[in-house]
Amino acid sequence: MAASVMLEQLFWPPVLVFAVLGGGVYLWAVLDGLAARLLGPPQAQSVWLSPLSRGAWLLVQQANTTEAPDLWGWRLAPALYLALAAVGLALVPWSRDWVATDLATSLVLWGSVEALATVVIFLHGWSANSHFALMGAYRYVALGLSYLLISMFVLIGAALPAESLALTQIVTSQEDVWNIVRQPLGLPLFLLVGLALTFRGPFNLADTRDMAGGTGVAVSGPPRLVWALARSAMLVAFSGIAATVFLGGWLGPWLPGPLWVVLKMLAVLAVLAGLGRWFAVVSPSRCLSLMWLVLLPLSFVDLVWAGVVALL
Repeated sequence: MAASVMLEQLFWPPVLVFAVLGGGVYLWAVLDGLAARLLGPPQAQSVWLSPLSRGAWLLVQQANTTEAPDLWGWRLAPALYLALAAVGLALVPWSRDWVATDLATSLVLWGSVEALATVVIFLHGWSANSHFALMGAYRYVALGLSYLLISMFVLIGAALPAESLALTQIVTSQEDVWNIVRQPLGLPLFLLVGLALTFRGPFNLADTRDMAGGTGVAVSGPPRLVWALARSAMLVAFSGIAATVFLGGWLGPWLPGPLWVVLKMLAVLAVLAGLGRWFAVVSPSRCLSLMWLVLLPLSFVDLVWAGVVALL
């Protein structure tokens, strides 16, 4: 009996994580397609079938190889990015007792995921041995520190009322008031971090068109499919963290806790899809000024505000 319970505890967390990642990536593609249809030119193909047909097309294409690449790093980078997304999603609590990875410092581990994502993105561009790919990698690293600092400030502000770095305790601290009410600036700033972390919308500066595709310029076939899946999976993991930290996680009336988490994640993904399609890509210099002169000071104000509210 004890052995069966142990096997069940070892089996369900990875199954849950990869099932949510798979379903979340598909639903993100659908939501992104709906946003593109609402905010852009009309499209003939179904938003439900387009992600599947695009994935099947990439799967049968030939994978390019540049001259003298670091092949191991080039092929492993998308898989590592996908693994980081799985680690981040494993931290999301689905109920008070149903957590794949329940750590006392889970918020710190998420910060590590964001930092390591910068390393993996740079590896993806550097290992291709391509000028545009390397330029995209350096551009992301140059901007990445500001993303991490903004994320750190708003997440610490959310942890102050809970007096804990555990995501389960942060959810419990929101039983009376969600952090989106306590910190009006926190969630909007964190959503911008999510777009920057996965270089989408106005912050798509690593794989942008002005560099013929940036870090992904020479990637094709199945590796390109894995890279696209990894970027979408990281956004799914990010939506889980956002729903947990700012929207009360499993808290809600009538419905079961895990269903509330799913609904809140879908709401975050829908907002991200709209923001990504609504705003144009900003230039690197303007993005740098926006991050350091506007958003980073606002995140510090958010942290001070959260501290004052926690003291009162």
